[in-house]
Amino acid sequence: MVVKTLVKMASLKDYILLTKPGIVLLVLITTLTGMYFAQRGMPPVDLVFWTLLGTGLASAGSAVLNQYFDRDIDALMERTKSRPLPLGSVAPSHAFWFGVSLLSLSFLIMFFFTNPIATFFTALASFFYVSVYTLSLKRKSPLATEIGGVSGAMPPVIGYTAVTERLSLEPLILFLIMFIWQPPHFWVLAIKYAQDYKTAGIPTMPVVRGIEHTKVRTLLYTAGLLPVSLLPYFYGMAGEVYFLSASLLSLVYLALTLRFVFSKEPKGGFLFFYSIIYLALLFTVMVFDMRR
Repeated sequence: MVVKTLVKMASLKDYILLTKPGIVLLVLITTLTGMYFAQRGMPPVDLVFWTLLGTGLASAGSAVLNQYFDRDIDALMERTKSRPLPLGSVAPSHAFWFGVSLLSLSFLIMFFFTNPIATFFTALASFFYVSVYTLSLKRKSPLATEIGGVSGAMPPVIGYTAVTERLSLEPLILFLIMFIWQPPHFWVLAIKYAQDYKTAGIPTMPVVRGIEHTKVRTLLYTAGLLPVSLLPYFYGMAGEVYFLSASLLSLVYLALTLRFVFSKEPKGGFLFFYSIIYLALLFTVMVFDMRR
């Protein structure tokens, strides 16, 4: 009985790992930011609950299917070979239907408890991540990172339309911030594990164009993020506190990237960590200093 219980607990942990909880948390934060701006305050609690549940399940389901389709290359890379599917702790067929079930439940929740527009953007985000990024581009082109970024930039749009049932410039600004943030965030990791990706045959930017080119490209995106991060202030979405905070956060991000570019050390672990803190703080301060 004790052994069976431990096996069940281990299996539950494996299934949770398949959903990439860290990414889901970031998705929920940015989705809630979109909802706050749409409502100019806290939306109805029931709408927040269903929207975050639906969006979180969509993110989780997409992550599971991503790992299902990538299980062969994940087994070849040091960074990913300890994931549940390469280890064999979860059967591929079980992972597939787990991902499909999460996505199906997500779409049903969004359709019945939010609105068709928010449901459409939720489905579009999942489609881009699973079909466009994972199945179509990841093994063929280094542009997968940039084009596939559409899915990761969609959560604030989903949150905004869940409240308003329409698009406007505000969620597009939030989308743009996340869209530009994603490539430099990923490329730091891609540089660190360039040999891994080369072994697995994945044409990431460091593999195809080299580490120095990727570093310069990372710097250009990070520099572009500075003016884009200030758009919420200039468009009247947030106030002076946000302007100062966004300026400081972006300048620190740019300085760390410059140090990374001119460093002979290719890993950049702290820069990767800071990029996550940067986005979380940026959106948090944006909500705190939101203009009503």
